[in-house]
Amino acid sequence: MSIAIIGAGVGGLTAALSLHAAGRDDILLLEAAREIRDVGVGINLPPHAVRELSELGLGDVLEKAGVPTKELAYYDPKGRLIWAEPRGLDAGYKWPQYSIYRGTLQRLLVEAVRERLGPSSIRIAQRVTGVSTADDNKVVIAAIDQAAADRPVSYTADVAICADGIRSPARDSLYGSVTPLASNGWVMYRGVTKTAPFLSGRSMVIIGDETQRVVVYPIADGVLNWLLVRPKDATRAESELGNWNLPVSTSAIAEFVKDYRFDWLDVHHLVASSSESYEYPMADINPLPRWVFGRCALLGDAAHAMYPFGSNGASQAILDARVLAYELATAATVDDALRGYETQRRPVASEVQLANRRQAGDVMARVSALARSGAHGDAATELQDVERRYKQLAGFDVDALNTRKSWSVLTASR
Repeated sequence: MSIAIIGAGVGGLTAALSLHAAGRDDILLLEAAREIRDVGVGINLPPHAVRELSELGLGDVLEKAGVPTKELAYYDPKGRLIWAEPRGLDAGYKWPQYSIYRGTLQRLLVEAVRERLGPSSIRIAQRVTGVSTADDNKVVIAAIDQAAADRPVSYTADVAICADGIRSPARDSLYGSVTPLASNGWVMYRGVTKTAPFLSGRSMVIIGDETQRVVVYPIADGVLNWLLVRPKDATRAESELGNWNLPVSTSAIAEFVKDYRFDWLDVHHLVASSSESYEYPMADINPLPRWVFGRCALLGDAAHAMYPFGSNGASQAILDARVLAYELATAATVDDALRGYETQRRPVASEVQLANRRQAGDVMARVSALARSGAHGDAATELQDVERRYKQLAGFDVDALNTRKSWSVLTASR
């Protein structure tokens, strides 16, 4: 069975590795970029994502490249602790939680795909414009070969996995219309800074309230990743939704946190010392009514683009990939496999999308109101309850994850 994967991001690459581990070797990845480079800033991988990557044999390289998160702590805008909890191994998980450069993670996945599936398994500069199903149930993929003077090309496969991002042309061709992007009017600013460690040296902190929040965590020795979210400045021009790499003035961003100077972390200095900063107008898509169209299946942001709260955008794509590969290896037919994949993953990911919208709005409003009134204990209880419910929803409740059956497919069972 031939499988085409559209998009060589975290979801598409994990799907390729998962399918290969489940016994598939006729796999081709089509990537629109002309070259695959280390881009982006930091990414956090909770234990449910780390489990899946570890079961694909990537545990050792993640351990070398990532920083294991020890704790998550919430602080109010004056730097006073509201609540903290252990994370990863310190919280009783069988797998760590890692923070890592996004570009490094993608490079590790690319290297693993090329080593296991062959150097020609990823075809770059192939901008897919649409997918359709032929009379013989083959999937036809229309693309533009950007390395050959934008020559139109086509590919055929038995199954197509559409993992081409929030603006997915493959998804839009299946739906017959452009999927609108939704925005809450907030902007995320991001950067990395070379500096000394803070707190435990492996802490992840969230500082602020419902009007502005800063998240900081280490992604390498001597490197801190920071991000700041706040409502869009009404005087600024509209920015492109869904674009992660819009450069912005670092000094302008530092002004937003000029009062965030604490004895345990000088956030203003951290941001001002960053050599580069990027803005990302917050965007997601509404939960989709279907992910599977014949032999075509949506995966990752193409299926469930969500606001980047809860460290679950890439993690949910990784779970998609693992479930899809497991179903294709164990279901009686391809159609049964794709239906099983959608049945398991679409309701869960849709609820995570909606939960991330709530985290962006009413959750922090309630917590912040309690903290401002001096009721830090009640604010801590609220946060603890929100985190507990979110872990259960997103698939990384400690007991459930530690005891859940593996999605790995043993050779003997194939």
